[in-house]
Amino acid sequence: MEKKLIGRAEEVRLLERYYASDKSEMVAVYGRRRVGKTFLVRETMGDRIDYEYTGMYKTPARIQREQFQKEMGKRTGERMETPKDWFEAFDRLRDYLLSLQKPVVVVFLDELPWMDTQKGNFLPAFSQFWNGWGREKVLLKLYVCGSATTWMLDKLIGDKGGLYGRVSRPVYLAPFTLRETEQFLNDVKDMRYGRKSVLDTYMIFGGIPYYLDMLDRELPLSVNVDYLFFSANAPLRTEYDFLFRSLFKDSANYRKVIECLAVKMTGLTREEIAKASRLDGGELTRILSNLTACDFLRSYTEPNKKERSLLYQLVDMFSLFHLRFVWKNTGQDSRYWTHTGQTGEKNAWAGYAFEQVCLHHVPQIKTKLGIAGILCNTYAWSCKAFTDEDGAEWPGGQIDLILDRADNVMNLCEAKYSGDEFVISQSYAKNLSRRTELFRRKQNTKKDLRLTFLTLYGIKQNQNSAIVDHQILLDDLFT
Repeated sequence: MEKKLIGRAEEVRLLERYYASDKSEMVAVYGRRRVGKTFLVRETMGDRIDYEYTGMYKTPARIQREQFQKEMGKRTGERMETPKDWFEAFDRLRDYLLSLQKPVVVVFLDELPWMDTQKGNFLPAFSQFWNGWGREKVLLKLYVCGSATTWMLDKLIGDKGGLYGRVSRPVYLAPFTLRETEQFLNDVKDMRYGRKSVLDTYMIFGGIPYYLDMLDRELPLSVNVDYLFFSANAPLRTEYDFLFRSLFKDSANYRKVIECLAVKMTGLTREEIAKASRLDGGELTRILSNLTACDFLRSYTEPNKKERSLLYQLVDMFSLFHLRFVWKNTGQDSRYWTHTGQTGEKNAWAGYAFEQVCLHHVPQIKTKLGIAGILCNTYAWSCKAFTDEDGAEWPGGQIDLILDRADNVMNLCEAKYSGDEFVISQSYAKNLSRRTELFRRKQNTKKDLRLTFLTLYGIKQNQNSAIVDHQILLDDLFT
């Protein structure tokens, strides 16, 4: 089945814009592994690419240079010895490109961080190649990709040395939205999934095209999950480990942070993460920054609190699923997901995963509320039980998502995953009212508070449903 590019309209526009400019350009496409960076560049540039090479994971520099030369040989028909170093390899690439006698040449270097092996002197040679191109009359359009986010951000995009300011445009490639996931599954894969099935798929795999492409349209979703995660030699059983090894240097420490956050789904402060992971100082700061930059974590502060109270929350769907169900699974039941059924553990995960899906789609929520053009900060909030100055006992509570708007309104959002219309009981309605009052009191806010429910199929109308001011349905998240 022929693949086609889903979404990515802005990214395509940027790649084309820099191709059409009147100077040499370097465009760096980065993002987590499997998100579709390579496919984006190849589909956009097509047969305009004059040379392409993909770095090899944990492969010695000499072998990489050998393959680098072979890629040139395929285009020239010439066989040459392996370059003695990267300087010579890039000199040959320059000579080859100039021999084409074209006004514009396009080079695509994929998995660039993997080419930078220890003591390989890759970066100085790459820097000399790029910086020296300005003397040539030919325009070079250099597209580079990398899954190792720390390397792309620190050594290329944020380099303070020979490549400082040389990247014309960094392009971050995010996972698919729900709408793009639906288009990929149904238009490309012909899965014929309804939106509930698309949501369930997204809650497990996230919007990662590579994982979605592994689904078999002939099998139910539960059987697909069993095969990919729980069967003998399951293709995605070891993906979590490799994902972090390929993305981050010192990946064990990154995993420590992720696994600490997986225990407390509502999030942890930096101090709590430091205590649980035994990491601190600049290393922890860098890890949190990099994990946030590539959408594994989100950070937020509660209203009226300072930056030092920043909370970090694990929001990567694939990691959440792996750590909840795959990580410690013994592998003895090859149909584990099918056999699990509607257990408490599965329902608890589904409820939390749906909350994260909603957090991934705040722009769609704002559009439905008619506030897309209003400045809006997003928070979560929690409060422990306490006794007030009058001796009244308050049970505490939490709010999944708060939209703090510049028009003197706050939407207090409650996400509920339910296979049918969600029923608000009398006792639950009282709890919601009490929690809203608790929030107003603790935050000392005079803004209008609007209770907003995020559900799959809406709220069932009864004597308690009037407490809800706004409803966001599953379909609204697909806009």
